[in-house]
Formats: sequence, C-alpha cells, structure tokens
Amino acid sequence: MKRLFDFIGMTAGGWLGWALGATISTFTAFVVSVIGTGVGLYATRKLTRGFLP
Repeated sequence: MKRLFDFIGMTAGGWLGWALGATISTFTAFVVSVIGTGVGLYATRKLTRGFLP
C-alpha cells in the first residue's frame, strides 16, 4: 500500500513540475519535473508515515 501511495505522490509531483516548467521550455519542464517527483515522494512518505504500518 505504501508503494501505491508513493507512486501516486511521485506522479502528481512530476506532473505538477512538468506543467510549471513547460511554460519556459522543454528542458526546464524536465528538470522541474524531476524535482517535483522527489518532492512528491518526500511529501507522500511524510504523510503516510503515521497512517500506515
């Protein structure tokens, strides 16, 4: 279950990063998407730490 939530958080973070970076250029979208993926994973793990065993 943790992995599923991690995947959802990473997908959402990456998509949000791509959407923000795409207004500038494709390379910027890629870089911001990678950062967003990491932030999404971090946030998901922090949120699910107390809920899931």
